[in-house]
Amino acid sequence: FTIVGLSLEVGSPLWAAEKFTVAGYAFSSPSGWKASPPSSSMRKAQFAAPGKEGQSAEVVFFYFGPSGGGGVKANVDRWMGQFQDAKNKKVETKGVDGVNVTYVRATGTFLSGRPFGPKTPKSGYALLGAIIEGKQGAIFVKMTGIEAAVEANAGKMKGMVEGALK
Repeated sequence: FTIVGLSLEVGSPLWAAEKFTVAGYAFSSPSGWKASPPSSSMRKAQFAAPGKEGQSAEVVFFYFGPSGGGGVKANVDRWMGQFQDAKNKKVETKGVDGVNVTYVRATGTFLSGRPFGPKTPKSGYALLGAIIEGKQGAIFVKMTGIEAAVEANAGKMKGMVEGALK
């Protein structure tokens, strides 16, 4: 059948579904989030999470295999380093059904761009990240965007992450 001009068939790409699996965990995207084709091979899924006034945050899933992507601390440091002036920094780890999830938050001027490429400073941005220490390796979930859009979707993202682990 057809949805918004996209033909969906059995075996359709990961981005075409609201339910998707990464490293053995089944995730369900929150209502209202719009899936899109991953913009690079490093991305396993990506979404636009709508906020107020037409602004949306980008939510991206990364998975690099059983021992890929670096450790929790290296990724927390890298994510914090993507802010010119990180404020309201918070890092907390919690267990969800025996799986550690580290949540990372920051606000400020986000330096947007590809790794090792030019950066565009975006003020008034926020980041909410989740590092899931899964059985098949770490899954990295990163939401960035205008602070209001990230805050409007923070609970939905945490619910999606934690729901996949139960």
